Amino acid sequence: MPVRTLAAVVVVGVAAALLSAASLSLAGAATGGGSGGAHDVDDGNANSTSPPEGPTGTVEVVRVVPNPVAAEDRGESVTLSVPPGTALGQFVLDDGEQRVRLPNRTVGGRVTLTADPDAVRNRSGAGTTDSDTDAVAGPPGTGAIVPVALSALANGGEDLQLLVDGVVVDSVGYRDAPEGAAYRPEVGSFSPLGATTFPVRATGNASATAYVLPDAPEPPVAALREANERLLLAGYTLTSERVADALVAATERGVRVRVLVEGGPVGGLTHAEARTLDRLVAAGIDVRLVSGPHARYAFHHPKYAVADDRAVVLTENWKPSGVGGNGSRGWGVTVRDDETAAALARTFHADFGARGARSWSAIRPTRGEFRRTDGANGSYPTRFEPRAVPVEQVRVLVAPDNAERAVVRRIDAAEESVRVLQATVGGPDQPFVRALVRAARRGVSVRLLLDGAWYAREENRAVARALNERAASEGLDLEARIADPRGRYGTVHAKGLVVDGETAILGSLNWNNHSARENREVVLTLRSRGAARYFGRVFRADWRGGAWRLPVGLLGVLLVAVGGALSLGRGIEFEARENEDGAAVAEDRVGW
Repeated sequence: MPVRTLAAVVVVGVAAALLSAASLSLAGAATGGGSGGAHDVDDGNANSTSPPEGPTGTVEVVRVVPNPVAAEDRGESVTLSVPPGTALGQFVLDDGEQRVRLPNRTVGGRVTLTADPDAVRNRSGAGTTDSDTDAVAGPPGTGAIVPVALSALANGGEDLQLLVDGVVVDSVGYRDAPEGAAYRPEVGSFSPLGATTFPVRATGNASATAYVLPDAPEPPVAALREANERLLLAGYTLTSERVADALVAATERGVRVRVLVEGGPVGGLTHAEARTLDRLVAAGIDVRLVSGPHARYAFHHPKYAVADDRAVVLTENWKPSGVGGNGSRGWGVTVRDDETAAALARTFHADFGARGARSWSAIRPTRGEFRRTDGANGSYPTRFEPRAVPVEQVRVLVAPDNAERAVVRRIDAAEESVRVLQATVGGPDQPFVRALVRAARRGVSVRLLLDGAWYAREENRAVARALNERAASEGLDLEARIADPRGRYGTVHAKGLVVDGETAILGSLNWNNHSARENREVVLTLRSRGAARYFGRVFRADWRGGAWRLPVGLLGVLLVAVGGALSLGRGIEFEARENEDGAAVAEDRVGW
């Protein structure tokens, strides 16, 4: 049974002296999430304005392919996103040298304009005729293909404008187009052709279980063990024997099991992972790795699973130090909801069926190519039990498609508080961090907690110092700290935040441009006060380096002092709030 602790704000001098003698510091405690109004913001780049409204609604240029892998750049294209029933003929595309009137077609959704429809279709198989638009449906991400006499798009760069009656409704510019890549204006960078362009998927009410690691290693594996029809597991690495046991048991009872992991993790594949993947293949499981020249992303870095109608999304890898509870601080959630599971399954199948996903049996390296690692064997207490929470809305985010802009927009909509736990960030000028500074300048209380492991300590200290100096110079309610595990976990590996005490965001997205723009990542946004409260309490404990527990002797002295103060008629105000493990922790008067 946890030792019940007493936390108080004591306004008598003797109690304050005792607290000082116990070397406790509450002055720097973080302020917590309040109850702001619900925000379901539109997705978009928070650092740019939305396209103006045209006669038929919002129209955007969403993709430009100036340098396809084909002779003479055959298949150059510009993709638009237009509202249903749009008369395409009202638009003019201007590249600064030539204006092209678009064909008189009625279209909707994504429309790809090109002078060579066959070349565009051949990027990924034949297209089909769309009788409603008199256009041709193309490969994923292109939508309907419409022949247009486009002038050549310069590989070195172009500035394009889309006009209606001489009025610019959208514009886009790119520079130095790499071969075989598509420029995506919403993130301002190129992605390999064939990369998905999924929108944010929003679902309705759902039930969920929130948990943290290393405290609760059972929930993510429990979902795998309970699958009856399908089990799709995606990850960066996979070495957990418990997870492998669950996958093998599932396939033995007739569940359709598929596994997709990264084929070239930093440092290379390990002997432990090779053994795990060999075992899965021997059990009849289709195991594929994202690797080779046709891989669409720098790294396949998500950590999620789809088990029937349940979606498991984690910040941790499928290995002992992650889901095994033997090391890192991580966040996780299991959502029971058909729509959320379907959205993740779409992402999985898009990646599993891509050309860059190759069978483990076909590409398995020789034994000498694997590296050896020491297995994680840490043991940590359970301080935070899993918690069932109702969810008003789930939003499925994926990178590089939409996660960066969605997270930035949610921070930009914050009204009261933002609490962020990350291993590292890309620096004080990284877009996510800039969003935190903007929030603080609006009067939002902002806290950023970073990992204190030896390999990240100096970098994180520099970031924290820069942010804290900025906060001091501008008078902002913004503070960054380095985490102190105090035996409760090994290192910080979580990638999560809590906004306004009503929204929790967690997943594999690291706060750097490489992760947001070049990796495959998966994130869930939960509009749920229950989830926000749960992860907020964990953050609060980690921010303070653990709940304050008074030694029994000191507690007795404090009670005597309190009794004496009361006998003198002096007022003492106590604020006690139970943590998730049932222990009361000190409540900072600045407010959480």
